Amino acid sequence: MNWLHWNKGRQDTGYEKMLLLGAIWPIRFDFYLLRFKKGQYIPAHIDAVESGKHYRLNVIIKTALEGGDFVCENPIYTSKRINLFRSDLSEHSVTEIIIGSRYVLSLGWILKT
Repeated sequence: MNWLHWNKGRQDTGYEKMLLLGAIWPIRFDFYLLRFKKGQYIPAHIDAVESGKHYRLNVIIKTALEGGDFVCENPIYTSKRINLFRSDLSEHSVTEIIIGSRYVLSLGWILKT
């Protein structure tokens, strides 16, 4: 069971994720806590979906002392701690953590088209 346990992130670069909530009805969504330690990152990618629009809202609860910057092609909204974007359309990544650690609450949902 993945719920409330640390698991490897999908990009296989060392970061970890903990599933906090998720559902498939009435709106498919997932809510994770992400943990990045020194040397970890997420390479540039797009999160493909079979159908619908995939949105993701990331709230940074702890920034790294150096590195760990979120990079996104076409964000809907971005600030120092909040990033809202279409993860199925906008290439996105996180730079390597050089010093410290980074924690992010990540809420994703898919809206039918």
